[in-house]
Amino acid sequence: MANITVVTGFLLMGFSNIWELQVLHAILFLLIYLVALMGNILIFILISLEGKLHTPMYFFLKNLSFLDLCLISITVPKSIANSLSRSCSISFLGCVSQLFLMMLFAASELFLLTAMSYDRYVAICQPLQYEVIMTRRTCVKMAAASWLSGGLFGGLYSASIFTLPFCDSKEIHQFFCDVPSLLRISCSETHLAIDVTMAFGLGLGILCFISIAVSYGPIFSTVLKIPTTEGKSKAFSTCLPHLIVLMVFITTGVIAYLKPPEESDSVLDLSLSLFYTVVPPTLNPVIYSLRNKDIKNALMKLIAWKYFSKELIAKCFP
Repeated sequence: MANITVVTGFLLMGFSNIWELQVLHAILFLLIYLVALMGNILIFILISLEGKLHTPMYFFLKNLSFLDLCLISITVPKSIANSLSRSCSISFLGCVSQLFLMMLFAASELFLLTAMSYDRYVAICQPLQYEVIMTRRTCVKMAAASWLSGGLFGGLYSASIFTLPFCDSKEIHQFFCDVPSLLRISCSETHLAIDVTMAFGLGLGILCFISIAVSYGPIFSTVLKIPTTEGKSKAFSTCLPHLIVLMVFITTGVIAYLKPPEESDSVLDLSLSLFYTVVPPTLNPVIYSLRNKDIKNALMKLIAWKYFSKELIAKCFP
């Protein structure tokens, strides 16, 4: 018989038992977090301040930056704190909150990326009808639907996983509270609620994948018909990075969640989790800003305005 106890907290797995390597992990995670933090905040501010960027494409990008900022802030700071304090503990409510918020932001990001693929489809394949189809109201509805869907998934996963009984083992083989890792320490052999939730999530994930494929098929067909090389390059530079990040985000998440719980591999689990929780929030600002002329121009205007303001203040108040 399994020894079922009342769980008041869990132990998150560290990246190493050696103190020096724990510090190295904390420093690397801190650098990654600062890059993601500054990049996403910068994009959010630039799109908010620059009037020329108040278009559907940048409206979705602004929402994506906020989601990325929230997603990486749920897991990475706690992992850094645990590494530096040599404490791997997380309270029961803390674990529930972490799982709920992670599922909320991850699912919302998937649905928002799907909406962004539709936006690119309309912009490239139906440019004359773009302003009629992608109105402000439509964009707000699509963003709201993404957030509400994410909240639904967060609630379903949290409720289904934390109604399961847990045994004496409280060590989660992951650096944050995740569904597959929590299932491994559950005493219950039947996971009907979580299986139904996963099936529901997988179904919607497949639907999103089909929607994206349907959008990008005509997009690439239209782009290849563009006569100028510059036009093709501009279109591909907008679509391909979005598609690559999306595929990495979806495939790693699907592998992690569909892998049988008993087939535990700490190194593989940690690697997969990094690809769907840390990599996208860090790379998205780089992908969408470094090769985006509008974002670059907005940044230069902001820098020039700050420099001009400082000079003006210095002249008025010497």
